[in-house]
Amino acid sequence: MLIQRDLLEKYNKAVPRYTSYPPANFFSDKEADTGVTELLQASNNDRPENISLYIHIPFCPQLCLYCGCNTTITVNKNWMADYLEALKNEIVMVAAQLSQKRKVTQVHWGGGTPNYLEASQIQDIMKLLNENFVFDKDPEIAIECNPAYLTYNYVDNLLEAGFNRFSIGVQDFKEDVLDAVNRGRPNIPIQELSDYIRKKGKAAVNLDFMYGLPYQDEASYRETIKQVLAIQPDRLVTFSYAHVPWFKKAQKSLEKHGLPSADEKLRLFENAFQIMTENGYVPIGLDHFAKADDELSIALKNNRLHRNFQGYATRETTGQVYAFGTSAISQLDSAYFQNTKEVNTYINRLKEGQWPAEKIYEVNFEEKVLREVINDIMCNRRLNWKEVADRMDTSVDTVKSFSAVKEEELEGFFADGLIEYSEKGITVTDKGRFFIRNIAAAFDPLVKETDKKFSKSI
Repeated sequence: MLIQRDLLEKYNKAVPRYTSYPPANFFSDKEADTGVTELLQASNNDRPENISLYIHIPFCPQLCLYCGCNTTITVNKNWMADYLEALKNEIVMVAAQLSQKRKVTQVHWGGGTPNYLEASQIQDIMKLLNENFVFDKDPEIAIECNPAYLTYNYVDNLLEAGFNRFSIGVQDFKEDVLDAVNRGRPNIPIQELSDYIRKKGKAAVNLDFMYGLPYQDEASYRETIKQVLAIQPDRLVTFSYAHVPWFKKAQKSLEKHGLPSADEKLRLFENAFQIMTENGYVPIGLDHFAKADDELSIALKNNRLHRNFQGYATRETTGQVYAFGTSAISQLDSAYFQNTKEVNTYINRLKEGQWPAEKIYEVNFEEKVLREVINDIMCNRRLNWKEVADRMDTSVDTVKSFSAVKEEELEGFFADGLIEYSEKGITVTDKGRFFIRNIAAAFDPLVKETDKKFSKSI
């Protein structure tokens, strides 16, 4: 047992995931054209200078019943082609506002199912990105893939387009689990697929799994994670299945198969954590693992790990995020904006030359400082007041004054063995890593004064 059950009962509360600060549910609705051009232009003078690009493909050929994402099930290729034309328009419009002195260090394709597109369509958009942006000499170019729709030829085309990291959504090796959640089985065995990607393209392989699904139990999940070790992915993610049938109605059908209890689900996670860490993988955040020589592990060791909506990155690789497609969220230094979630609205706005953004949040100085505080805790499991103050060119007293943490809260975390703390800051213990969202939330004044809803911390 890795997580004390009495502490779980005490701290398993609803708090933000902190993939951004402020969290996305604080973003407000605004008209599509309000301020986007000015925000994009202003970002040229902000830090980091680097550019991260996110391409969102919302389409899937079938619905995975566990899915909580903003996806669109369709076989209408013409509609998808119209969407891609709109996407291209948005790329050109954004690029026109950004300085050509800035370089792209990161590209991430997510969905939906990006590899549901024709490989030639992906190549076409990658060509457009290269024509409109200046790329760094060694950018990370990653894509999320459903292995049910990958062939060797398709992988070759992605490698030719410049992709050097593949995130493969396996979810589970057991066929009864995949069948229950309506997930297609891999077209190529995952071991063979991973070996091919690494040997043919010298690209990195991430494997994504999920726990808490029907027909998963402690014994079977241990075998699944042992199979992962045999493949030796560069990184592994073990996502927790969130059962919210009142929000995603399709999830209701999973109940007929039976779902692991809360304690059974926790044991699945504990088994994965124990096996991965005992075999040389470094835990990144709560549910990510990376090889010891991976750049994420090195960044964590050097307290330079960072995070955005696309996942973990080093401070050197990450940039301000410019996101394209429905529901995509751009994360600039001084503002966030989110595109409309509705595909036809997105297409029509861009046909008319309008920005598709419908939610905008401008970040003030206090929130930027708190973002640094939250990021350091969530990513690097530590907080040094002076380091944050120096990065933000302000005083330690100012940083502390923005924070909402109380001495009694720090004492409580310390008494439970979750942190060490002093005047310099805090360090999260190995026990505390499982409650890191609670620790971060203690520093956040927004969550202490809101009725907004969040998921539970464990």
